Amino acid sequence: MDEDRGADWAATRAWVAGGLPEGERIEAAARLRGGWTSEMRRLEIAGPGGRRGLVLRSFVKPFYVRHAEGLLRREADVLRFLAGTDVPAAGFVALDAAARHCDHPSLLMTLLPGTVRTDDAEAGPRAALLARQLVRVHGLPVPAAARPRAYEAWTSAERVRPPADTGRPELWRRAVDVIRRDPPGYRPCFLHRDFHPGNVLFTGGGAGLRISGVVDWVETSWGPADLDVAHCSTALALLHGVPAGMAFADRYAAAGGALAGDPAAHLYWRLLDALAFAPDAEKVAVPWRDLGRTDLTPAVLTGRLEGYLQALFDRYGRNS
Repeated sequence: MDEDRGADWAATRAWVAGGLPEGERIEAAARLRGGWTSEMRRLEIAGPGGRRGLVLRSFVKPFYVRHAEGLLRREADVLRFLAGTDVPAAGFVALDAAARHCDHPSLLMTLLPGTVRTDDAEAGPRAALLARQLVRVHGLPVPAAARPRAYEAWTSAERVRPPADTGRPELWRRAVDVIRRDPPGYRPCFLHRDFHPGNVLFTGGGAGLRISGVVDWVETSWGPADLDVAHCSTALALLHGVPAGMAFADRYAAAGGALAGDPAAHLYWRLLDALAFAPDAEKVAVPWRDLGRTDLTPAVLTGRLEGYLQALFDRYGRNS
């Protein structure tokens, strides 16, 4: 049964249907949970050759609609590039980045197996797999002509907003002062740029636990490996606690990844990412709560974020 008959995607549905091979039809559509920047739909396609699944990403929020053409074209290009690699990414199917035919800017891609997992059970084994997968992403050989745009920082010293009721204002001032500095030098590589547990699919469990897909490539960039590691580390700290966030860089290095040798440089990238979540990481928590993590209240997230900042200084910032 079709679970998504909303009028807000009638034109988009017609666009998808019109591009299917002869004899195929959309048999069912359902919205997927866990997204924040876009609406995601799972489409069940039936036809003479059997059944298959597709995923439709549509930008509907005004900010993302304004930037959709660049974001979706970038993701489409990345999906085409990744088709020739061992990174488990969706296959590109079709694109209407300017919404010339659809209700909203949209990208159609193949359906990957697996699910997003945000619970604490098996969080450690999943983090180890995340680290190994990220090493493989960073190691992809990318011809100069195919390199994505240079990374963009998601915050700055002037934009950081500490929690209004923080009891640790000096911690925040110290962290902001670190990112006032010029960025450290780095050896650039291919970055996912939004790599975290919410953008990775898993199958199995125990000894059979596997990553089955890496999704959401709209922010793909060219920049320091430390920045991707930082983003996943912050997410793990918020999702599973400060120790989980602090352990991820070690897992990445153990898997063969190379990070900045200077602790001060690594601290810069870690804080540049963490401070973008201030004041309370509510933005990232919304899709996590949709996936069942109702324990992640603003108070919990703020406490974890502040604890994570302190832990970063304890380990990497003795001279900062």
